[in-house]
Amino acid sequence: MAIHPAALPVQELLRQCDTVRTRRGGPGGQHRNKVETAVVLTHRPTGLTAEAAERRSQAENQRVAVGRLRLRLAIEQRTRPAAAGPSPLWQSRVRGRQISVSPRHEDLPALIAEALDQLEQSGWEMAPTAAALGVTTSQLIKLFRQVPVAWEAINRLRLARGLPSLK
Repeated sequence: MAIHPAALPVQELLRQCDTVRTRRGGPGGQHRNKVETAVVLTHRPTGLTAEAAERRSQAENQRVAVGRLRLRLAIEQRTRPAAAGPSPLWQSRVRGRQISVSPRHEDLPALIAEALDQLEQSGWEMAPTAAALGVTTSQLIKLFRQVPVAWEAINRLRLARGLPSLK
């Protein structure tokens, strides 16, 4: 099974992307518009894009754009979960059926992707997905609630399949 693109190391993910550096308006005054600090990343295999322009540093904008791209890949790109169970990354984050990850940690998109892949395999039902991943249902829901766009995507997908939205 191939690794989910949201779980790729930054340099490998960037090798799969086209990068455009451009100018953007907004806060930052005259220094902001003189140089091409905005970064737009396009993931060639999926066509998904992400951009960042709010910082005055091109390097900072690239870091933010990579984070946004990873999250977008996690939500919109599905891969088949490994038959052997949760990934080593997932297992390293679970202790006593609880998952521990900060909303700002770089591992969060990979964990969201793995949980969404498993959720799709389980017919968008939370309890069997949580059991397959070795966490409680409430912990799985808490993980998704950390990322509002993921939470909205889950509810959209559940509603499309005739399942009630999660509260």
